[in-house]
Amino acid sequence: MAVDKGQLLTAAGALHDDHPGRDRDQDQDAGATFVLESKGKWWHAGFHLTTAIVGPTILTLPYAFRGLGWGFGIFCLTLMGLVTFYAYSLMSKVLDHCEKSGRRHIRFRELAADVLGSGWMFYFVVFIQTAINTGIGIGAILLAGECLKIMYSDLFPNGSLKLYHFIAMVTGVMIVLSQLPSFHSLRHINLVSLLLSLGYTFLVVGACIVAGTSKNAPPKDYSLESSTSARVFNAFTSISIIAAIFGNGILPEIQATLAPPAVGQMMKGLLMCYAVIVATFYSAAVSGYWVFGNKSTSNILKSLMPDEGPALAATWVLGLAVICVLLQLFAIGLVYSQVAYEIMEKKSADVKQGMFSKRNLIPRLILRTLYMALCGFFAAMLPFFGDINGVVGAVGFIPLDFILPMLLYNMTYKPSKSSLIYWVNITIMVVFTGAGVMGAFSSIRKLVLDASKFKLFSDDIVD
Repeated sequence: MAVDKGQLLTAAGALHDDHPGRDRDQDQDAGATFVLESKGKWWHAGFHLTTAIVGPTILTLPYAFRGLGWGFGIFCLTLMGLVTFYAYSLMSKVLDHCEKSGRRHIRFRELAADVLGSGWMFYFVVFIQTAINTGIGIGAILLAGECLKIMYSDLFPNGSLKLYHFIAMVTGVMIVLSQLPSFHSLRHINLVSLLLSLGYTFLVVGACIVAGTSKNAPPKDYSLESSTSARVFNAFTSISIIAAIFGNGILPEIQATLAPPAVGQMMKGLLMCYAVIVATFYSAAVSGYWVFGNKSTSNILKSLMPDEGPALAATWVLGLAVICVLLQLFAIGLVYSQVAYEIMEKKSADVKQGMFSKRNLIPRLILRTLYMALCGFFAAMLPFFGDINGVVGAVGFIPLDFILPMLLYNMTYKPSKSSLIYWVNITIMVVFTGAGVMGAFSSIRKLVLDASKFKLFSDDIVD
């Protein structure tokens, strides 16, 4: 008896509808209808991806090289880029496969639970995504506040305003911007974000070239720690930093913004994003490490504007770079808050009424304001959040971006155990599981070592 493959796939999709990671009636799902509305083109997805990955964290790359050195630093940067592009392309293929089977997944948690057939995986992804997205939201507000403080201190060296005052200002702006109703409505903001990332990268690269060739150029020392154990810990911390910089953890939600059929469109967006990554990551890492070597700080702008002595580049160049960073941080905070908004509105909004109806507008205003106010409060209270983010990156980004995509592909397409792709995926999963464990351990170690510097509501950020 002949069996129709399409009928089998449809039947399989129907069975999955009773799974905890799957909505029984997506048409009645306000989180999907309002926040993750599917209207975008492939270039819009490229804008969203670029904002999610190419942010001011690239100014940390010279600091990451400090724990790796020239050769291993460039090797790790290249390897992470290749592995993440490969992982994201595999995840997009899995999403396309599910869409062709009649099950279009618009949330990471639904995709993982459906393919892996495990209820606990649904809640695992919810927990990891929430930790990452809230952490980035807090970090974006904290860094934006620091940018404002840098500009204020330059204009008013003896001014009375503290870091938490600027964090409050940034939080107020974020509360207003957070009322943009959907992920798709951020497309123009994220185009500007892409241009800003190119802008401050090339300004900083130019400033590094000037600094490195000037008479005040700092001595160049690229040596690593003399202690073998310290070198190992620093290397794994640096690997965790690079992994977190390449990570995003929201690719399914970004693909959800594409107008159906979304099949094949995400690869174009990925290619756009990685073209920007190549142009920015390598130039920032190489130029910053070339100038400052093992004296690179966690933000290369701080190295160019030392607390003691003159700035190593023109004030207007550094000021313009800081402004570009500040403006992009608003876009990054908005992108990573979308998963939280989708979760909230799935329960709080009524899809039968309009997006801007009083019934839906008031809960959206209240919940998003509370969420941003909470992020702002923690940013002001914990100005040492960079150390915490190192841990979050190791235990969050590595599972979502370096392990799950390969596992989902192997479970969906079931490649032969004798095939190259099967063993490449297994190797990546094993290697990055180990790197994640070591990265988490080394990040926690740094957190403990820096604990004596931590002060609640401090006016200074701990590197």
